[in-house]
Amino acid sequence: MVVVIAVSVYCYWRKSQQAEREYEKIKSQLEGLEESVRDRCKKEFTDLMIEMEDQTNDVHEAGIPVLDYKTYTDRVFFLPSKDGDKDVMITGKLDIPEPRRPVVEQALYQFSNLLNSKSFLINFIHTLENQREFSARAKVYFASLLTVALHGKLEYYTDIMRTLFLELLEQYVVAKNPKLMLRRSETVVERMLSNWMSICLYQYLKDSAGEPLYKLFKAIKHQVEKGPVDAVQKKAKYTLNDTGLLGDDVEYAPLTVSVIVQDEGVDAIPVKVLNCDTISQVKEKIIDQVYRGQPCSCWPRPDSVVLEWRPGSTAQILSDLDLTSQREGRWKRVNTLMHYNVRDGATLILSKVGVSQQPEDSQQDLPGERESLPLRGPRPSWRHEENRVWHLVRPTDEVDEGKSKRGSVKEKERTKAITEIYLTRLLSVKGTLQQFVDNFFQSVLAPGHAVPPAVKYFFDFLDEQAEKHNIQDEDTIHIWKTNSLPLRFWVNILKNPHFIFDVHVHEVVDASLSVIAQTFMDACTRTEHKLSRDSPSNKLLYAKEISTYKKMVEDYYKGIRQMVQVSDQDMNTHLAEISRAHTDSLNTLVALHQLYQYTQKYYDEIINALEEDPAAQKMQLAFRLQQIAAALENKVTDL
Repeated sequence: MVVVIAVSVYCYWRKSQQAEREYEKIKSQLEGLEESVRDRCKKEFTDLMIEMEDQTNDVHEAGIPVLDYKTYTDRVFFLPSKDGDKDVMITGKLDIPEPRRPVVEQALYQFSNLLNSKSFLINFIHTLENQREFSARAKVYFASLLTVALHGKLEYYTDIMRTLFLELLEQYVVAKNPKLMLRRSETVVERMLSNWMSICLYQYLKDSAGEPLYKLFKAIKHQVEKGPVDAVQKKAKYTLNDTGLLGDDVEYAPLTVSVIVQDEGVDAIPVKVLNCDTISQVKEKIIDQVYRGQPCSCWPRPDSVVLEWRPGSTAQILSDLDLTSQREGRWKRVNTLMHYNVRDGATLILSKVGVSQQPEDSQQDLPGERESLPLRGPRPSWRHEENRVWHLVRPTDEVDEGKSKRGSVKEKERTKAITEIYLTRLLSVKGTLQQFVDNFFQSVLAPGHAVPPAVKYFFDFLDEQAEKHNIQDEDTIHIWKTNSLPLRFWVNILKNPHFIFDVHVHEVVDASLSVIAQTFMDACTRTEHKLSRDSPSNKLLYAKEISTYKKMVEDYYKGIRQMVQVSDQDMNTHLAEISRAHTDSLNTLVALHQLYQYTQKYYDEIINALEEDPAAQKMQLAFRLQQIAAALENKVTDL
């Protein structure tokens, strides 16, 4: 028996040693790779900083394009919903016949008064959450509607949130798994907390954290656009994301074209492009440069303008696809500046689309092209499905079957061989962007900065509850704080800059932002992840920095704990100021209308719950709801 135990211990020790050696080997290889690209990073970073100076000047002159409060809350609360930018909460358009509008509005104001009864609202929420068909998506949407409907009384909203949160905490404590609390937005109160943080941190984003986040976004965008981007596959040479990395070494050359905007009387504007850019990509870069002084939401769409080149006496309209496009069987290659033989220094003319100006083929969108312009209307499907299009690289799974079989072994060997080459390229981009990433992390996680009162208030609340329930495990409290702020708010904003800024986030930029967001999430966990060859590239990419970032998070939480407490009175005053400043701009009536849909759907269940509750009986809440329903039931458009 002793021998067996001794052998087992020895085997375990040997395996541990082997794993440690493997880790050290990978770490050494990573450091070697970083050393090999360091000089290149310095050069590229210097180039980026010089090129970013123009952007920085724009920031100082025009200011950071922070969205107004209503647009910001619309996007954070409702843009991810099923209808996206067509959501009635964003459009604010209620389909109510004019003769019925006064009656409906009066009834909805009465419904608003009913929501301001704590007994009614708690019963309302509990009843909905008890319904099996009330899905997680519905809970998230309902909570956002509630946030807008109660925005005029944020102190009351906070009180409701606290009450529901205490009930949720009790459930997790009784079930003996408090660490799992706030992990997902599966309850109404979890989404209410997300929205509460979004509301309370808007001004902080505007005044402090917005600038480093905006500069990080612009730096990534600028770096991505310096190299080839495959318009069909959405892959780029310069990226932080290995899955979004352009596999082949595409030959390309930078060009500077002079652009004349027709009918605007502006001098020719120099614009940097690549000869491998599609015509839509060229249009986007031109629009970006020409209209940089205007809000992004006011820019023309690439498909609403025509790009014309006049190499001689004749004019040629440049299009992504036209009769000159290269064809190989069912494959069609997207046109580029190289295809048209546009040279450095060429003059291009940008003009509004005319009915007869574009060939039929050029009016079609590339697959996924509209996705690169979020919030810009519908995304029509690719019209000619029989034509498979490609831009820089033909998809490997679509190449000729015979060639694929002959080269399958070689292809596998090549895939293995290029892993480290790709990692080198990722490291190069990472090194170039490192200062921008660090600046953002410091702006969010430096306790020396002005911490928003809502953060201090809620973190103290979590500490109090942990003490009350005798939860002494620091990991649990750390997880609660991480789930309530960094993961619930900051990661959302980092992955979706268009929630707070008037910008368009292209898929290739989004891919790099996702890697930084994942690194941010990893920094907020206390778990140590051992690296191996199977580890995701982003974890290998930021392996050296992660310990620094983790310490920043720990210091941030400690710093907040040592700050002077924010009293209930101070917090309520702060919330009342937010209510006064912004409630009038929100679609409160629309939110009430949408909330009433849930009342109608679960009417009998809500009435039963109110009639069984003694407090609700005293206030005759069921009767009041019946009166509101009676006022609305004759409406032509069902509520």
